[in-house]
Amino acid sequence: MSIGALGHVDHGKTTLVEYLTGEWTDRHSDEVKRGISIRLGYAATTLMKCTECPEPQAYTTSHLLKDGKCPHCGGSVETLREISFVDSPGHESLMATCLSGASLMDGAILVIAANEPCPMPQTSEHLQALQIVGVERIIIVQNKIELVSREHAEKHYKQIKNFVKGTTAENAPIIPVSAIFGANVDLLIQKIEELIPTPERAPDAPPKMFIARSFDINRPGTTPQGLKGGVVGGSIVQGRLKVGDEIEIAPGSRVDKEYVPIKAKVRSLLSGSGNQLEEAYPGGLIGVGTGLDPASTRADRLVGNVLGKEGKLPSSVDKIMLLPELMGRVVGMESQKEVENLRLNEPLMLVVGTAATVGVITRLHGDKIELSLKRPVCVEEGQRIAIGRRVENKWRLIGHAVV
Repeated sequence: MSIGALGHVDHGKTTLVEYLTGEWTDRHSDEVKRGISIRLGYAATTLMKCTECPEPQAYTTSHLLKDGKCPHCGGSVETLREISFVDSPGHESLMATCLSGASLMDGAILVIAANEPCPMPQTSEHLQALQIVGVERIIIVQNKIELVSREHAEKHYKQIKNFVKGTTAENAPIIPVSAIFGANVDLLIQKIEELIPTPERAPDAPPKMFIARSFDINRPGTTPQGLKGGVVGGSIVQGRLKVGDEIEIAPGSRVDKEYVPIKAKVRSLLSGSGNQLEEAYPGGLIGVGTGLDPASTRADRLVGNVLGKEGKLPSSVDKIMLLPELMGRVVGMESQKEVENLRLNEPLMLVVGTAATVGVITRLHGDKIELSLKRPVCVEEGQRIAIGRRVENKWRLIGHAVV
């Protein structure tokens, strides 16, 4: 199961996920030092429960165990399930990446810093992103409570309640947490277990995986004999993959002026927690080792593609007709700016699954618009698309559509 971690203050959000899993979800140290994340991060852990301690104290994670025992009483623990975190960037200029991450989420943890007014512009944008991609199981974390007084925390709690009123998060639990000291983390784990169940999947359907990262895992100086093929990472949304499967990645890579699907073979499968697999099913984050030239996968070059069996993937299109549903106001801005009507030849940002592309409006047909895409995307009927517009030199959410 994949759970999203979204928040305006990346240090607090990352610290929370690190406390639960024992690892930085963003492994780019220069970004961590600057306090922003520019890429989706991955982390995984196993939820555990002590057989002796009362709830919620009984809930913990595999990382928090002491010599395999309960960190509180030293008693035995039972395994509940493994979960993966998709750590989405909170920086205001990176909504396309945040929306790409949201498309992989079965549920979300919306992290709101207690020492800042609520909502901050990015917090509004994140909640709207979750609604657009259809994530309804949400837990709100009021983080950094160690920095404020009880009275301030209570006032901030009321701000959060007013903020989420009338949204999909209206009835979401709000849990005060100190990620630095681990306060109330056991309660958070309990709520994850209770409110974000593993969804039902379609394991016998043709496999389909949204690619959210791609890597060259070879260290500098590796000899040609020791080179390993490129790796793609993401989440399987239906079907299953096995080592040895022949796969296709679409729309693929650009050759001259066209995009050509990439054919490859699954050479290895790795779970979000680092376990080698022979077969991978939907839920959680998966790394797929291939025989591709590692140069073709380095630096996230294949992000936005869809992986599956040849001939079984959604159609790849470079033109699309949409019936947009525009919002009343631009999301993510401190000023209350109304969304203006769409215009012919206007560029828009479209986020489809993990793919972000710019489309130029070529035709206005009643309430529908036709767009010519600068980069093709794989899309199928019923899929949700987020729409952004360039406002004050930043892409801002202005609406959505269903194919």
